[in-house]
Amino acid sequence: MATPKLTRVPSMRERVEDTLSAHRNDIVSLLSRYVDQGKGILQPHHLLDELDNIIVDHTSRQKFADSPFGQILNSAQEGIILPPYVALAVRPRPGVWEFVRLNVHELSVEQLTVTEYLIFKEELVDGRRSPFVLELDLEPFNATFPRMSRSSSIGNGVQFLNRHLSSIMFRNKDCMQPLLDFFRAYKHKGYSKMPSLKNKENREEGNREDKKIAESLHTLFEDQTAFYRLTKPTEKR
Repeated sequence: MATPKLTRVPSMRERVEDTLSAHRNDIVSLLSRYVDQGKGILQPHHLLDELDNIIVDHTSRQKFADSPFGQILNSAQEGIILPPYVALAVRPRPGVWEFVRLNVHELSVEQLTVTEYLIFKEELVDGRRSPFVLELDLEPFNATFPRMSRSSSIGNGVQFLNRHLSSIMFRNKDCMQPLLDFFRAYKHKGYSKMPSLKNKENREEGNREDKKIAESLHTLFEDQTAFYRLTKPTEKR
């Protein structure tokens, strides 16, 4: 049995360069239409509308859409036009961003970092980058916070955050103290639901009460898939 080989995933720059050789005329026409609109920001539907204008035949348009550059165009969230350059911000999957810039005159392709893309975008207003720019690095604030990576998590940020916080509470013993304090302070019709544990009898009674509380919580959640997710909020990449 042949051993499967691991192959390197081509970069966005390589995918665009491969498509240039196969659809050179179509890409040149498309980029030229972008540049003819002058500098500005194009939304995703603007990028795709121009594609429909240059390729009328349905079969040819579908073939181009299935190409690597067509897939990049479908995933593009915005386009920055600064003649003769066209820069695209591409989101191929949730939580992943890539940036590429093309020179229409030279048909050259370069992949940009986040900083390089933002600098290029700022040139829409400033014309050129000023050496005196205030930059704030907010990355340390997100260093320990989990990131959503699945499409199913889109629109469920509050639920994901609740699961994350609940997970910390149940996994960290120190976080259980506030919950215990709540049960001690909680009263129903003037009676505390957590007995005092000053003597042996009360301690035994407290243990029985703890078991009843644990059994009640288990019964409440055992038939709900959310109970499993509550204790495992992190997502697999």
